[in-house]
Amino acid sequence: MTYLDNYKAIARLGLPILVGQVGMVCVGFADNIMVGRYSTEALASASFVNNIFNTIIFFCIGFTYGVLPLAGALFAKGEKLQTGALVRVALWMNIAYCLFFTLLMFILYFNVHRLGQPSELLPVIRPYYLLFLGGLLPISMFNCFAQWSYSIKNTVVPMWIVLGTNGLNVLGNYCLIYGNFGFPEMGLTGAGISTLITRWLCPLIIMAWFFWAKSNKEFADGFKREIAEKGTTGKVWRTSLPVSLQMAFETASFSVAAIMAGWLGAIQLASFQIIIIIGMLGFTLYYAIGSAVAVLVSNEAGKGSAQGMRKAGWAGYHAMLVMTLCSTLLFVLFARPLAHLFTEDEMVLATTLTLIFPLILYQLGDATQVTFANALRGTSHVMPMLWIAFVSYMVVGVPATYLLGFTAGLGIYGIVLSFSVSLFLAGALFLIFFLRATRPIKNE
Repeated sequence: MTYLDNYKAIARLGLPILVGQVGMVCVGFADNIMVGRYSTEALASASFVNNIFNTIIFFCIGFTYGVLPLAGALFAKGEKLQTGALVRVALWMNIAYCLFFTLLMFILYFNVHRLGQPSELLPVIRPYYLLFLGGLLPISMFNCFAQWSYSIKNTVVPMWIVLGTNGLNVLGNYCLIYGNFGFPEMGLTGAGISTLITRWLCPLIIMAWFFWAKSNKEFADGFKREIAEKGTTGKVWRTSLPVSLQMAFETASFSVAAIMAGWLGAIQLASFQIIIIIGMLGFTLYYAIGSAVAVLVSNEAGKGSAQGMRKAGWAGYHAMLVMTLCSTLLFVLFARPLAHLFTEDEMVLATTLTLIFPLILYQLGDATQVTFANALRGTSHVMPMLWIAFVSYMVVGVPATYLLGFTAGLGIYGIVLSFSVSLFLAGALFLIFFLRATRPIKNE
């Protein structure tokens, strides 16, 4: 494939993912707008719970990402029955993996008061925490099937499922947060109930499509009856675990930052939540392109083409730079209107606007690490992702957050500024190992 072919493929695969992700971000916006306008305490509590669970969610979502490179390589060879068998093995592994983390977070629930958050927020945090906990398993199940769908170059079905259920979530929030249409006014707890219901709808719908759609008959037959190739469980484990830990370490650095923001007070914590949600606009663009890059690289890996893998990776980065420019312009031109969507509290608004520069600064680092982490994932040579993430986000990133936020006295500004340190380091290391994994093959 030429670079032009890759650009077209990235647009074709990435656009539905982008639309689905924009839908999710819009729901995130709607959630936080509704919660923020309900009360600053509700917004701060949502920030804490969301950021605590983000690490666990990305542990679980990252583990599903092992499906894509393995299924993509099988699909490129035309082995649909084995692809279905792979999905079966991966699904049960993902369920077990997610239940392990669900148990850990249930234990943490009884110690949430020890995490240094303002005491007045705890009665709001606790019920929302339990509702969030109940939504972990459906996230894993849905994303396992979504990664299979991406691997066979069908990114449209997951998009429609995400859009439809997120639309229901917004309606549920409107009813349950404020008590509209005869429903009780439940505040943040109402938002949690609405989210839990729609999260369980996602896997039910995509599984119905997987098993009953005629176009998926061979995949479904493979899921039901085909014996998986010897060593499939080991392959899934070796491909999934490093990606899971890589994504979890990255998200954990943001979660630790949220805890540190809570040490500064409810105003700073609410501002941190707003800036993270705004930043998700950029990540949405990067995630869509990154997923497309992983699909294309995995298909080229199935063909044994190192040159094809590199072209797909670099084409993705070219597209990523354009998206970075778009997100940066959005943040520069519309910072105040975006922030004002979430709060009318002038203190929260003023604090949020001071964080726009560090938000813009870390966008390029985020775009770079997303591109080459996904490119490396597509090669299936994912073991380096584990130590790269640990060093970048935990060994370097977390101390940088504390040093800039507290030792240097920069407060919430320093906390957000620290993200650039870990993201740029991770991006550089992922690039190096992607190039190593795709060294040209002689006589290719």
